This record gives sequence, C-alpha cells and structure tokens, in this order.
Amino acid sequence: MTQRIAQVSRDTKETQIQVRVNLDGTGQSELSTGIGFFDHMLDQIARHGLIDLSIQATGDLHIDGHHTVEDVGITLGQAVAQAVGDKKGIRRYGHAYVPLDEALSRVVVDFSGRPGLEMHVPFKSGMIGHFDSQLAFEFFQGFVNHAFVTLHIDNLRGENAHHQAETVFKAFGRALRAAVELDPRSVGVIPSTKGSL
Repeated sequence: MTQRIAQVSRDTKETQIQVRVNLDGTGQSELSTGIGFFDHMLDQIARHGLIDLSIQATGDLHIDGHHTVEDVGITLGQAVAQAVGDKKGIRRYGHAYVPLDEALSRVVVDFSGRPGLEMHVPFKSGMIGHFDSQLAFEFFQGFVNHAFVTLHIDNLRGENAHHQAETVFKAFGRALRAAVELDPRSVGVIPSTKGSL
C-alpha cells in the first residue's frame, strides 16, 4: 500500500504553519499553535482519527487567534487532500456520534470533491480557556474549502462549552478516520457513479 502521507507549509504575513499528516498512523501528534485548548482539540483529531499529525504554527496571537486557527484549518485541509490522493478505494463517507458527560455531537463527512460546511453548535461560552469558541467554525471552514469535503457538524446537546467542543473534535476525528479508510471490497475503485470525485 502506498503511504498516504503529506507535508504542507503556509507562510503569510500573519502566520507561518507546517503540517504533516499520515492517514494510516496510530494517533501520534506533535502540536504547537500557541493556543493550548486548540492544541488539545487537534490532539483529539489525531487520537480518534488514528492520524499521525504534526502541526507547528506561529501566528499573530498578539491580535487574536483568528488567523492562526483559520490558517491551520486551511493547511490541514490541503495536507489531507494531498494524502488521500485520487480517492481510489476509500470509503468516502464517515460519521460519528460522540458523547462527553452531558454533551453529544454528530459529525458526518463526505469526500465529495465539493467544499461545504453546515455547522450548528450553540456554544454556551464565548471563550474556552484562551480559545474563542467562534473560531471552531473558522477552522472547519478552512478545512472543508481546501480538503474539498462536505461536512455536517451538529452539537445535539450540551451545557459546558469545553464538552461541546471536545465532542465535536472527537467526532470529527472518528468520521474522518471512517471516510479515508481503505475498503478491501473496493480496491482501486473511485466511490462514485461518476467515476471521479
């Protein structure tokens, strides 16, 4: 099996980011974005997606976390798109429900080749540590625009913003894992009636 690994760098006046992904990893991560809670969420993607993930990001955090979080989403999306390649043999779709105490979230992903995001997460707090909860949307928007996936995220219930976010990121990791998994019954086949994605 060809290794599904990609490394992408993004260098702007606002951020300098290096991302490396291995879609067939064991959930190892090396993360440094300067935003502790964001690192914690990225670690959930790696661990629950069984994706080896290295992200080193330096950004204009003296302003706020917006550019850093959004640009990490963009760069991660580019890396996943490169690593998944022509999509032959992948399952294409993935979904997951993840609970954490009172919180429950559902994430559904389709490696459709068409970027689209529907995210419905009524965060109970504006800030989670030093992470602005609004930036979760910016991260996922950046990701879908550059991974070319359709992504539906719904927090079905939750009273604690940390729990809400954690269920979303864990469910995203598990849905991503399911979607990029190679299907032994569909080796070398693009999972679409069109013959391309």
